[in-house]
Amino acid sequence: MNQSNEAIRDARSLGIPKMLLLGLQHMFAMFGATILVPILVNSYFGAQGVQVLSVQVTLFCAGIGTLFFHLCSKLKVPAFLGSSFAYLGGFQTIANLDSGEFAAMTNADKLSCACGGIIIAGAMYLALALIIRLVGIKRVMRFLPPVVTGPIIICIGLSLAPSAVTNASSNWLIAFIALAVIVIFNIWGKGMLKILPILLGVVISYGVALIMHYTGFTNPDGSAILDFASVASAGILGAPPFQFPKFNLTAIFVMAPIAIASMMEHIGDMSAISATVGENFISDPGLHRTLLGDGLATAFAGLLGGPANTTYGENTGVLELSKVHDPSVIRLAAVYAILLSFIPKMAYLIGSVPPAIIGGVSFILYGMISAIGVRNIVENHVDFTNSRNLIIAAVILVCGLGFSKGLTFSIGGTTITLTSLAIAAIAGIVLNAILPGKDYEYDEHYTVGK
Repeated sequence: MNQSNEAIRDARSLGIPKMLLLGLQHMFAMFGATILVPILVNSYFGAQGVQVLSVQVTLFCAGIGTLFFHLCSKLKVPAFLGSSFAYLGGFQTIANLDSGEFAAMTNADKLSCACGGIIIAGAMYLALALIIRLVGIKRVMRFLPPVVTGPIIICIGLSLAPSAVTNASSNWLIAFIALAVIVIFNIWGKGMLKILPILLGVVISYGVALIMHYTGFTNPDGSAILDFASVASAGILGAPPFQFPKFNLTAIFVMAPIAIASMMEHIGDMSAISATVGENFISDPGLHRTLLGDGLATAFAGLLGGPANTTYGENTGVLELSKVHDPSVIRLAAVYAILLSFIPKMAYLIGSVPPAIIGGVSFILYGMISAIGVRNIVENHVDFTNSRNLIIAAVILVCGLGFSKGLTFSIGGTTITLTSLAIAAIAGIVLNAILPGKDYEYDEHYTVGK
């Protein structure tokens, strides 16, 4: 955000040192959630005490996947791809399989089977991208007007809100400091201090946490504020421990259908980023290109033993807060993630940032996403005096927030879980298709937010 409150489209105007700091800010925004995925997955496989999903591999796949995405989207879309939470249920299901051929499998073999399923999930993105390319974006977007995408974007932010509160509750004082620093610098900061509120919030609150830790303070539950055990045991340099996939039909049926949910979230994220930046990325470079990039990133992660990737709402929040919309800054963050994947000690040091700080930062970032959804509705003049539009939005919001644990069902003996966002998206698309009285016509030349 510059002094005239206008967006910065070319970060080179700020100078290379400032660009590097902006990239670092985006890396911090995605870091906590991205490394949380392998931590959670390893807890599912914890019975044998084996760390099957590596933080290093996760960071490498996130960085390379983001660069893939930018190449596919003509270097136009300022999106970062990090670890997807949508697939956690699939990992847990496969970790608990103990019959048939899975009875004798090691945790590493089970993970390899899960990764094979992730590759097929990535291929499903490519299939949808091809369909959109063949039938045309205008026909597809008839099913995704602002009355559908706006409430979905709102749900993306609000569905993340509980995790922000949970993280912050581990130490409300530190969380409040992180939140306060962000607000102070974003409102009253000058120059670069105004553009880097997230980075400053993390660094300053981490400094406070460090002081509290070494002066004997603990979290309210008695746990240590900082934990450097992983940092101490990690090496300075080391290649990520890549694993190669195995294709198992059972695992494919567990993991691949989750792509339905993540593709719906992708469309919502593209709408959110378009509204934030003021460019219609769904038309140019095109939804087929962004889906292609996301699918390739997900398949690549599965190929190397990493979690599926997805576009990150946290970084959309940073775009809104900083007003720096240059995609090259996101690519810098991707390069940082790749470099960190070869420096385990530094990766784990950044990973030592307390959950309370992540929670304090998330209060702003997740709220920003929902605010973007509201703005998308307002700027597209969605008429809520129209009962049709009111019903669609109401059902989306209830589905997106009400199904907090998703919806699990079985088909042919295979358990499938739809996330709350997938349920909301499907409900909104179906209602928009069947209810009469559509009052919106998609214009692929229309620029969102202008």
